Amino acid sequence: MHAGLDPTYEGYYGQLILGHEDLTETGELKDLRRAAREAGERLGWKVATRLVDGRLFVLDQREVPEEIERLAGDSAAVAVDRTREEALRPRPTDS
Repeated sequence: MHAGLDPTYEGYYGQLILGHEDLTETGELKDLRRAAREAGERLGWKVATRLVDGRLFVLDQREVPEEIERLAGDSAAVAVDRTREEALRPRPTDS
């Protein structure tokens, strides 16, 4: 969980997503949720877990400082712009 954190966001916006295969390999869902909550709490997270369509989401629900929220918003805007530009770029056609 720690390895997935972006240092730019100073430990905020943490998440872990475990797919169906991960869940079947690791045992009981209640035990996995408990372990994820304990690991998140060690990172200082306010942990929430959600099971959606066979995937377990482990999320940091802390309130994010305004400066970090602004940085994340700017990064998201850049990513959306890049995706739009790539989608609109003409593709070579096979002849």
